[in-house]
Amino acid sequence: MSDSKYQQLVAHLSEAHHLERAVAILQWDQQVKMPTGGAPQRAAQLAVLSRIAHEAFAQDKTARLLEDTEREIDGMDYDSDEASMVRVAKEEYRLASKLPAEFVAELTRATSLGRGAWIEARATNTFRTFEPQLQHIIDLTLQRAEYLGYDEHPYDALIDEYERGITTAQVTEIFGAHKPALVELIAAVQENSDTVDDSLVHQQFDIEKQKQFALDVIKAYGFDFERGRQDVSVHPFCTHFSRGDVRITTRFHDDFLNPALFGMMHEAGHGMYEQGSPERFEGTHLSGGTSLGVHESQSRLWENVVGRSKGFWIWALPKLQAYFPDELGSADVDSFYKAINKVGKSFIRVESDESTYNLHIMLRFELETDMVSGKVKVRDLPEEWNDRFESFFGITPPTDTLGVLQDIHWSMGLVGYFATYALGNLLSVQYYNKAVQQHPGIPDEIASGKFDTLRNWMQDNIYQHGRKFTSDELTRRVTGESIQSRDYMQYLQTKFGEIYGL
Repeated sequence: MSDSKYQQLVAHLSEAHHLERAVAILQWDQQVKMPTGGAPQRAAQLAVLSRIAHEAFAQDKTARLLEDTEREIDGMDYDSDEASMVRVAKEEYRLASKLPAEFVAELTRATSLGRGAWIEARATNTFRTFEPQLQHIIDLTLQRAEYLGYDEHPYDALIDEYERGITTAQVTEIFGAHKPALVELIAAVQENSDTVDDSLVHQQFDIEKQKQFALDVIKAYGFDFERGRQDVSVHPFCTHFSRGDVRITTRFHDDFLNPALFGMMHEAGHGMYEQGSPERFEGTHLSGGTSLGVHESQSRLWENVVGRSKGFWIWALPKLQAYFPDELGSADVDSFYKAINKVGKSFIRVESDESTYNLHIMLRFELETDMVSGKVKVRDLPEEWNDRFESFFGITPPTDTLGVLQDIHWSMGLVGYFATYALGNLLSVQYYNKAVQQHPGIPDEIASGKFDTLRNWMQDNIYQHGRKFTSDELTRRVTGESIQSRDYMQYLQTKFGEIYGL
């Protein structure tokens, strides 16, 4: 079978895949290394390359090879590499073939320029300088939804690109199922807010020492620096060009320990997922993570379920104190654990605590669905953001930088993405509970700095499948049920109930 239809298909698909990874390299460089003066030409370069990559995949030859291969492998098991490759590529082709190549190029150009416009607007606290570019991106996004098609809500077409098979109605139901309990928990915590002091993490911390400690932690987790690297960017992110080249970034504050430390743990969780993708999937549509919700489950698991646990700090606090003896030398584990987990009304999503985080996502989800349906105009976003933020959190962002401009996603055209952050929170606990059920010693191992049992469980149950299955299929295989909020709410209620004496 040296010249099987399946092998021809894989070889053909790998060309488009490699072109897409080349686009990702230019995008990483744009956010990490490129001087600002390169923005116009970089946008042109990305537009051309993205069009070529799209044409390489969305051509008639792909359809013919998929049809021929489907006949050739007829009868193979659903879980097989061959059946999965055809199934995943066929669905992606169905969607890609609906998008004109020139439209893909224009959207890429617009979002490339949008990043720079967002960075400038965020730095100067001037939404109006970003508004024209954002309006163009949203117009293109709405056009994309129409090209892709939907049954009930235009947002369905957008969210499906990040979480295959899920709908706006399903997300609304999942959010609605745990929002009341979340609001009740936060209200109870706020009544006892004075019982937790977080001044320990709000001191002057040398940035280079912060970096070295965070690197020590993620190396212990299992992030492989022979196949990855870490850099600084305006907005933290993870990207990959292969399982052997995974890039993570963070940003540092010299007066607040949490953002860079937990940000690096977060991105390392994404990175280990990509590094754990099977080698045999390299260069194909099965490589990488199954969905952004599952991807986020990995980042939130290592950041929060592990990194913000008391057991972790039994092991890690003495090591951190060695870096910061003057600032933290007299701190005890209990006080430090409470400090890093203090619940507060934070303006910034990526710096918010676990209990309020999903409310940040619910706000964005509601705002995005209203924007896509035409209920909210781009020009009204700052006011809409502030009004909704006050409704959700009881405080109003004093600036656009702390409000509507805080996230990079809209500048990148990533409308439909935000919901996956909250879904990832739910899945992080759902998966962790299953891992502990099968390996009850995991919490004690974490307290001794041993992370390989948990990481290997993720490898065996999550990473090894690549993109074979949808998030629902994978979650049912791993836990026996679909995504649910029950485990996450029990986790939050137990954790913060103990911290705040509820």
